[in-house]
Amino acid sequence: MGGPRVGRRASVSAPSLLPSQGSLWLEGDRCSPSRGSCASPRSPSPAMPSYTVTVATGSQWFAGTDDYIYLTLVGSVRCSEKHLLDKPFYNDFERGAVDSYDVTVDEELGEILLIKVEKRKYWLHDDWYLKYITLKTPYGEYIEFPCYRWFTGEGEIVLRDGRAKLARDDQIHVLKQHRRKELETRQKLYRWMEWNPGFPLSIDAKYHSDLPRDIQFDSEKGVDFVLNYSKAMENLFVNRFMHMFQSSWSDFADFEKIFVKISNTISEYVMQHWQEDFMFGYQFLNGCNPVMIERCTKIPEKFPVTTEMVECSLERQLTLEEEIQQGNIFIVDFEILDGIDANKTDPCTLQYLAAPICLLYKNLENKIVPIAIQINQTPGDDNPIFLPSDAKYDWLLAKIWVRSSDFHVHQTITHLLRTHLMSEVFGIAMFRQLPAVHPVFKLLVAHVRFTIAINTKAREQLICECGLFDKANATGGGGHVQMVQRAVKDLTYQSLLFPEHIKARGMDSKEDVPYYFYRDDGLKVWEAIRSFTMDIVEIYYESDEVVMEDTELQDFVNDVYVYGMRGKKASGFPKSIKTREKLSEYLTVVIFTASAQHAAVNFGQYDWCSWIPNAPPTMRAPPPTEKGMVTIEQIVETLPDRGRSCWHLGAVWALSQFQENELFLGMYPEEHFIEKPVKEAMVKFRKNLDVIVSGITERNKNKKLPYYYLSPDRIPNSVAI
Repeated sequence: MGGPRVGRRASVSAPSLLPSQGSLWLEGDRCSPSRGSCASPRSPSPAMPSYTVTVATGSQWFAGTDDYIYLTLVGSVRCSEKHLLDKPFYNDFERGAVDSYDVTVDEELGEILLIKVEKRKYWLHDDWYLKYITLKTPYGEYIEFPCYRWFTGEGEIVLRDGRAKLARDDQIHVLKQHRRKELETRQKLYRWMEWNPGFPLSIDAKYHSDLPRDIQFDSEKGVDFVLNYSKAMENLFVNRFMHMFQSSWSDFADFEKIFVKISNTISEYVMQHWQEDFMFGYQFLNGCNPVMIERCTKIPEKFPVTTEMVECSLERQLTLEEEIQQGNIFIVDFEILDGIDANKTDPCTLQYLAAPICLLYKNLENKIVPIAIQINQTPGDDNPIFLPSDAKYDWLLAKIWVRSSDFHVHQTITHLLRTHLMSEVFGIAMFRQLPAVHPVFKLLVAHVRFTIAINTKAREQLICECGLFDKANATGGGGHVQMVQRAVKDLTYQSLLFPEHIKARGMDSKEDVPYYFYRDDGLKVWEAIRSFTMDIVEIYYESDEVVMEDTELQDFVNDVYVYGMRGKKASGFPKSIKTREKLSEYLTVVIFTASAQHAAVNFGQYDWCSWIPNAPPTMRAPPPTEKGMVTIEQIVETLPDRGRSCWHLGAVWALSQFQENELFLGMYPEEHFIEKPVKEAMVKFRKNLDVIVSGITERNKNKKLPYYYLSPDRIPNSVAI
């Protein structure tokens, strides 16, 4: 920051902190021995007890401060005076600095319960990021006080030592009071708001700058969607096309003008093989949206496929019904898109949506391939069932309609609703109901890092009215809002349990579906997280009764149910948690959703969606109503124009990039926990994750289509992009 400050005293008297009767220190900025406390016996202290205070400032940009920093020690017997932390001719509290100070007190303080840190203006107001304070007592003991928070302007923060405590563990009045006041303050800062009717509630903030400083991005410029998308198009050398709306490409090869061959091989492989049936089917297993495919147990009445229609695709000389009974038929139904309004924000371009149904078949090579597609939900002469035996471009256009529909469901439901919005719900509830000393707060805080910030920025620039989403997507202009409103009705707690969701879709058998890497890797990561959360739960909750009696935990769970899921009983979200096992499961849902599930559906977007014909964000002509009429020219005119293609490409590129200084699963650089058993559990967790990484790396060797989205070394801790 600025130059060194000189000539200041090491301590100042603090009339507002002089002892008073009772223990109302937190209520009236006064300090006194605490009721219910009992100072532990100690050997006689030095005549003038001295403490060594070590202060760590964050390494983020603008984390340092030139302001005056004061420290007060709150002991079980009495409080210290307010001490100014300052070294003559030294620049204190610089970015990344660790500074130490000697604090001498007049009398024995007893056991140190809290420390109060105050920041007062020196010249100009500046923010300060305090990582932690370590206190060395006159008896040689070290006490750690984690903070990891911003001081904005003038103010104060009262810190507890780093030992995680449940409410039942706090018997001292001043500690109970600190716990209560922290939550009261947070509940005023973190308020629920309905962004759109029917949505899970979100944070009450219109702009990123309105958020509490502690949950803002370190640099707002880094998450400016307009800037990032424009930069992406510039980096991809496609910015010359970005304003060419209504200008069609001439043919498929023409799309290569905006296609960049990046270092990994997946996007290039997609470009080369996107028209092939095996590639179409493979994406339902291991592409961006691997959550839609289900084992078919009965052909729906609305999709009247017969054996005669598909017999040339069936390789086992069985009827369609027999293939279903043997478990070889799968289905993907985009019914949720039926009746959704297409984007009308550009009067010069008509845009279209469809709600296709696709039947797939596991052939003798164990590949999943499409065998029938109906582009809309209601059967009829003007809604034919397209087949691989149809004319080449009839079949290709039918598959393109499915790929486009899959893109819309992926972006709005699989990605936005089921990872971003749900993680925000968990985050807001956590900040509102769990104090920083609570073990569940300490466990989850890394997994909601920047989530509320990225969602607020998205509501500000991306999915808002006239936002970037409207530029290229057929569900822009309000269709995406309708989709979320529909999907929320089917969003259940059970569907967020990864193993149960796989099983519910009939996709759990590795023998029947051997190349479903999303399932295989996801189950391993889920189990590693579940084992870790169980280890943490067992450290702090010795019985199910302790879980039930934890009112703060129950308030957290109830907040998610009441506000996140709007109190809908059909959602299956628990209102309370009664056992250690169920608590471990709940925490696993929170962490897996924020980390692994988001990684699986986010970071492959450039790989699978950069070749525009494979994932069209919009269609500029309605679906065909009869067979034998489709030409290559018609397909190209139906696909996105040059301008929308470029905005789409910039979006999927930007969304597929990791954050600067990304923290991956198992990384906890902020030491909110200080206890040895927790640190041992973290080491065990990282070892389990390393085993998964090694297995995935070995499997991917020499694969033309490696699957690495659920490799723990590529799974960020939280939803932050």
